Amino acid sequence: MSVDLSPSDLPQYPIERSPAEIARSWTIDPRIPATVPGFDAPFFQAGLAGYSDGAMRLIARRHGSPFCVTEALLDRTLINGGKGRRKEDPDLLATECGMGEIEDNVAAGLDDHPIAGQVMGTFPDEMARASELLVQMKYDVIDVNLACPVKKIKKSNRGGHFLAYPDDAIEILKAVRAVVPPSIPCTVKLRRAFDDTPEMAERFEQIFAACYEIGYAWAVVHCRTVQQKYLGPGKWEFLRDLCARYPDRVIFGSGDIWTVDDIFRMHAYTGVHGVSVARGCIGNPWIFSQARAMMRGEPAREPTLAEQRHALESHFALAMQLHGEAAGGRRMRKFGIKFAAHHPRGEEVKREFIDCERVDDWQRTLAKWYGE
Repeated sequence: MSVDLSPSDLPQYPIERSPAEIARSWTIDPRIPATVPGFDAPFFQAGLAGYSDGAMRLIARRHGSPFCVTEALLDRTLINGGKGRRKEDPDLLATECGMGEIEDNVAAGLDDHPIAGQVMGTFPDEMARASELLVQMKYDVIDVNLACPVKKIKKSNRGGHFLAYPDDAIEILKAVRAVVPPSIPCTVKLRRAFDDTPEMAERFEQIFAACYEIGYAWAVVHCRTVQQKYLGPGKWEFLRDLCARYPDRVIFGSGDIWTVDDIFRMHAYTGVHGVSVARGCIGNPWIFSQARAMMRGEPAREPTLAEQRHALESHFALAMQLHGEAAGGRRMRKFGIKFAAHHPRGEEVKREFIDCERVDDWQRTLAKWYGE
């Protein structure tokens, strides 16, 4: 699915303090690290279809993301040994780089944990089998996707379409939680409803309540509807109302996080316990280091050209290791054009990244625009 990678015209939600003041006073809810050890900051990198592979996740971690989610892995594909059984394995890069021991993974910056394997599908039994596979692959969290606005498969639901069918959605949630060991948390990704009708709002409430009753640790709620897909602004006021009505539940917010200030604006305006950063971190891993700096009371510094080059080179090397030169080069083009936004001559750099395919092209572009 293609998504708009530029912010829509966003409402200006009023907040009483500056993002810097909010950041200095915001501490993570202790239930979050208690549930997922190592999840030590109230934001994380979301799963992004076509983007959040091992290479992107490791770069995000090196810049301060405490937790990452895979892109949605289809249950049937997992069961049949396809994508997710290798390309999304959180320990693949460490193993292939000869860093099999946990201590070595950490030392080399190849430790892709804690991580959630996000599963999406149609039938409870297949969702359960796929979740068991993710547990065997050492995922720390199993995340059920009831949010993605994909097309229906024939007459079957998956992703966000379940929000129109609460009974079926709840059967999925029960099936997954029943097979995942109690020691491994389950979470769920939702959208605020299938559409804007009162009927669908009630159906969201049924599913949302059931998540916690069944034993899910938290819900990540995207503030657009399924029918809205990625068009137009989300409704932060929906998240604000939801958090006010359920103050005892851990709720993460998602939608329209484009800058580091947006992380703290969403928290202050809505009351969410944490923020899921999605499109705003593509080509911008510094959003996480900036957020950590602001929480320490330091300014959010823009990356230098040397820091940009280092991130690009590291990301490219990991993509080559994971995908090979041909596929890795195609994949990195879309990252390069987003990284280019940080360069003083961004439009020129973006055009050159579009033409990059081979390792030589990348090295030439980096040398030309980012110095030695």
